[in-house]
Formats: sequence, C-alpha cells, structure tokens
Amino acid sequence: MAGDSQPALVASASEQLALTIGGIIGGLLLLVGVSCCLCRRLCATFTYEELPETPDRVTTSSFSRKEDRLCQCAGTLPGRLPSIPFVVPPSHQGRDWVTLHGGDWAVTSQDSCPVPEHMTGTSSANPGDACVMGSVNPELYKSTEDRSETGFPDGCLGRLWFSVEYQQESERLLVGLIKAQQLQVPSETCSTLVKLHLLPDERRFLQSKTKRKTCNPQFDENFIFQVSSKSVTQRVLKFSVYHVNKQKKHQLLGQVLFPLKNETLAGDHHRIIWRDLEAENLEPPSEFGDLQFCLSYNDYLSRLTVVVLRAKGLQLQEDRGVVSVFVKVSLMNHNKFVKCKKTSAVLGSVNPVYNETFSFKADTNELDTASLSLVVLQITEGDKSYPLGRVVVGPYMYTRGKELEHWDEMLRKPKELVKRWHALCRPTEP
Repeated sequence: MAGDSQPALVASASEQLALTIGGIIGGLLLLVGVSCCLCRRLCATFTYEELPETPDRVTTSSFSRKEDRLCQCAGTLPGRLPSIPFVVPPSHQGRDWVTLHGGDWAVTSQDSCPVPEHMTGTSSANPGDACVMGSVNPELYKSTEDRSETGFPDGCLGRLWFSVEYQQESERLLVGLIKAQQLQVPSETCSTLVKLHLLPDERRFLQSKTKRKTCNPQFDENFIFQVSSKSVTQRVLKFSVYHVNKQKKHQLLGQVLFPLKNETLAGDHHRIIWRDLEAENLEPPSEFGDLQFCLSYNDYLSRLTVVVLRAKGLQLQEDRGVVSVFVKVSLMNHNKFVKCKKTSAVLGSVNPVYNETFSFKADTNELDTASLSLVVLQITEGDKSYPLGRVVVGPYMYTRGKELEHWDEMLRKPKELVKRWHALCRPTEP
C-alpha cells in the first residue's frame, strides 16, 4: 500500500510545478504585449506633436517650405500634412474690378496665396488674355455669327431691325428702331426715314429722324405708344420706310407689318427682331375685300402649309354688331370636308393682320383632287358668325385664273412659300 501511494504523490507534485511555470510564462507574455501596445500609442502621440523651435534647429528643406506655404493657403498649421491635399479658392471679397481691352471685365486678386503658373497664362503679354481663377473668360461667351446680316433673298427691298416691349403697369408700348440695310433706293444720295403706325389707327404716327446719304441707315431711336392692356394684342405695328428726295417728297420704299400677340410680348424684352420690307399693294380692294396668304408643299413630309397673312377692304356688317374677324381654312378632297383650322380673332378691323401658319397632311397623289377653302368671317355679339368673303385655291378641277396659278406655282417650287393676294368672292350664308 505504501509503495503504491509514493509514485502518485510524485506525479501530483510534477503537475503542480508545470502549471505554475506555465502561468508565469503566460503572465510574462501578456505583460510584454501590453507594453508593446502602450509603446506604440506613445510613439504615435509624440510623432504628431510640434517640436519646439530651437536656435540650433537645422533649417528644413525647400520641399518642406513649399509644403508649409501650401498649408497656410489651405488653412492648416505648418509642419502637418493635410489628409486630403487641396487649395481653398480665394474669396471674391476685397477685389478690384479693372477694365480690359474690348470692353470685357476681369478681376485682380489681393490674396497672398500665389496662383499656380499654369493657370496665370504668363506667356501672354496682354492682361486681357490671362485666365485667372475666379474671373470670366470673354472668349467663352462670344455670340455666334448673326445670320440676319446675310441671306437676303432675290428682289429684297431691304431689311429692318427693331425691338418691342410692353410695360403692363404703365400700359406703354416701347418700340426700338435699330437699323435698316440693303434699301433699294432710286439714287445714290439716299435719305431715309421711318414712320410708325399702331394699326388700326392710320391717322396718328411717330416719325424717326432722317438719315442722309446711306442705304444702310442706323437709327437707334426709341418710341412710346400709349395703349391699354386689353387691346394691345389686337394691334399691329406698321413700319413704313420712305426715301426723301431733294424736293422733300416722300417715296415709299417698303413696309413691315408686325402683329402684337401674347407670345410676342411675353418673350425676352431685349430680343431683336428683323423683317424684310414688303411692297405696298396699290391696287384698290375688290368688292368684298382681299386676302393675302402663302402656300407651300413639302413632298418629303407630305405636308401642305398655309400662312394666312392679312386681309384688306373687308365689308363689315356693322348693323349686326361686329365683335371680331377671323379666317377659317378648310382642306377639301373631292368636295368632301377633310380638316378645318381657324386663325385667332382680330377685333373688328377692315384690315386685319394674322401671320398664322397651318399645316395639313396631304399625299402627293391627292393634290390633283384636293383644294383649300379660305373664308373670312365676323363674329357678332351673340357669338354668331357671318361670312364676309371666300376664296378657293386648287387644281384645274376646281379653280381658274390667279387661284389656279397660285396652286401651280406652289407645285413648281416645293418647300418654298409662294405669297399672293386674292380677291374674295361673294359670301354664302352658312
């Protein structure tokens, strides 16, 4: 019994010794690991601390000095690298605005932060050619070529530039007369002036100054018409360009009619408008009046286009209480109605102006059997419409004379607007 217990005691003592040694080793390893972590934290902390300035401190390299200046501009302390390298753009406050060549503008900075050489454009000797951060490069904002200065059609009587603005509060219509070009004058010593009417008032007009010895006069004059907001969209601006001879007689060179509609007055107030001059129709109006419109056919799109321009000499029936006048345009095929469109109504005028465009779908093989009917109607107080006159244009099957010539000329000149006056025939009651 005693022999068996002695080896057991020896084994138990050995195991306790082994556990004690293992615990001591594990504790030492844990202490070493904790010490390493503390050392790393202390090293990281002392690395980002700024060293005190000493007289014996060695001067930094040129790269460090540049880095410090960059950090000063960016708003960080010297000696520390920013996490994301960037430069704060200089503020626009405290800058002087200076005039450059050609009426352009740029800014000169008073900030101490230097601008990189690749952005200053130092190779250019002209300060207006430099592209500085925060300034406007005028080259990027140059307007494209003005196409209104070119493309004068054959037989053009001249071209007129003007602007229109309506002030709602004061109920004033501001008209700017800018210039005219390529006027067809009877002599080299051309003296021109322009008269402005606000139709339907033919008696009152405003007149520009006379520009002498030029076929391309520059007016740059402003005119004011007092007109209510209720009737301004029913009015038409009329520009009449005259040549003044040595006897001071006025010879009409051409005219422009410009309807004042909502879309015209609601746009950009400083938009410049140009129109080609038209000759005045000196023929007396027919019995029921005359209607001017354009025809055009696009064979590629199979579109028949009608532009209703204006009417003159209408015989209004005032006893029925005239309210307004409009034009109804109908496309017919074999005397069967296809489609109808109407212009806007113009307040009772014997010479209304429309300038409205309508398009109809018509195949090429249908043109021999198709026709257009244009009827001028007046609307009375009871919202009843009464026809004032009618004109029909189409092929030989339906028309003769000027109406047939207008249709044939449209077919001979595809994609071109063919403009003509037509006498209205006797109206028929609807």
